[in-house]
Amino acid sequence: MPIATYSLVAIDCPDPPALAAFYADVLGGEVKQYNDEWWDLHVPGGHRISFQLAPHFRPPEWPNAERNSQQMHLDFDVPDLDAAEEQVLALGARPLDVEDRRRSFRVYADPVGHPFCLCKA
Repeated sequence: MPIATYSLVAIDCPDPPALAAFYADVLGGEVKQYNDEWWDLHVPGGHRISFQLAPHFRPPEWPNAERNSQQMHLDFDVPDLDAAEEQVLALGARPLDVEDRRRSFRVYADPVGHPFCLCKA
């Protein structure tokens, strides 16, 4: 018997509505403001990602685990890595580890520096 049920992933950031809009452009879904410091993205399939105001946010230094861990990362399945890469870069993501084009995943940073992966579905 589980102890709990999954609710959401909360991501610290300096501008919750802007980061919620970035992920809404990547995943689809609806952004809703909870309060001045908290915004939710309700993605298709019933999952939720929340974005919490962190005025003194420091982005992770990926992949330098000695100085500042990656804190967390999200994986997104896509049918075409090249097409998805083009789209997330146009939205403001930046590449972190995309050199090995034979792998089934590529690593990017969202606009405030959280790492995420696009994975071949």
